[in-house]
Amino acid sequence: MKSIIVGAALVFALGAASYAEGKTDAAKGADGDVSYAFGMVIGSELKGTGMAFNYSAFTQGMREILEDKTTSLTMEEALEKVQATLLANMAKQAEESKEKERVFLEENGKKPGIQTTASGLQYEVITEGTGAQPLDTDTVSAHYRGAFIDGAVFDSSYDRGEPAEFPLYAVIPGWAEGLKLMQVGAVYRLYIPSNLAYGEQGGGSVIPPYATLVFEVQLLAILENAGEDGGGETWDEP
Repeated sequence: MKSIIVGAALVFALGAASYAEGKTDAAKGADGDVSYAFGMVIGSELKGTGMAFNYSAFTQGMREILEDKTTSLTMEEALEKVQATLLANMAKQAEESKEKERVFLEENGKKPGIQTTASGLQYEVITEGTGAQPLDTDTVSAHYRGAFIDGAVFDSSYDRGEPAEFPLYAVIPGWAEGLKLMQVGAVYRLYIPSNLAYGEQGGGSVIPPYATLVFEVQLLAILENAGEDGGGETWDEP
């Protein structure tokens, strides 16, 4: 945590200084281009925290360190303050995400055609299939489109133009349970609660913590001797 905070603070400090001096000036010249680029990168990272920053105070702290001036806090005090603030903000965001998920699933479960299993998985039958149903030990071929509850798509085999092949034992619990409900040829929409997906950790840089995932899945085939290679369904990386 400490190394992450220090690295983030250093990079964001460069961006904050450029911001304080004016975006137009910061973008001029080789040094300005680099500083502006650092500011963009760390700004993008910190945007997700939802925190508000006082750019003037931020720049003052940075300059006092770089110019070896006396600071109002020791570095240890500064690190403790940053860490405590980040952790408190993360806890707040987690509670907000969990409440958002609770409300969504409660309302979604009341809609016509939505069925809820004992685990909390919700699903909607778009097209019934006529083939076999897969087992935990099976590898399947499927097309899918994954989105968040706001409709933003984060992955799609349709967009890539080829179905994914994956063993059911290797995917998130909501995927495995949902696919086992389907017959070959079926198209379902799965609403997967975070506890059946990536939970409090999230999935790499794609899936945030406590994210409810919505998948439209078309089960194409149950494969034999297909090996253990998965498709894009784990989302550790995009």
